[in-house]
Amino acid sequence: MKITLISTTEDSRIAWLTALAVSIHVLESSLPSPIPGLKPGLANVITITVLCQFGWRTAAWVSILRVLVGSLVLGTFLSPTFMLSFSGALASIFVLWPASRLPGRGFGPVGYSLLASIAHISAQFLTAYLLFIPHPGLWRLFPVLLTFAVLLGVINGIISRSLLNYVANKTP
Repeated sequence: MKITLISTTEDSRIAWLTALAVSIHVLESSLPSPIPGLKPGLANVITITVLCQFGWRTAAWVSILRVLVGSLVLGTFLSPTFMLSFSGALASIFVLWPASRLPGRGFGPVGYSLLASIAHISAQFLTAYLLFIPHPGLWRLFPVLLTFAVLLGVINGIISRSLLNYVANKTP
């Protein structure tokens, strides 16, 4: 019996955008970090841009596949690093779902990015506490990393907005 898979335009779009996000994710993992676990999250620029351009479903696929494929490429699949990244990605996607369905103009790229970054860091801390470090002292780091998450979320949102404006101006 021969099985034929038919690829749609949406499948190709998700594959290309995921490959771009994974590339950024892998490159970003090689950057030195002043605080363990602190990364700029530049791959999330792709997720937010995809959300604004193609909708929640495509953004969810790109985000989840980025974490899965990125962890396989980096050799961290099913490690604590993967668990933290995966929980953050899931939380971000679940927060973006209702936010993207608000009536009217809703949120823009900066608002989406800010919501996603707060959800991401919150889920990571909860996962770290529940699975790896069940010590109340862990939560003393939360305000510091939440502050960085907010700052980087705004910066990534601005980058996403600029990218969307660039694409809009280049489209005939």
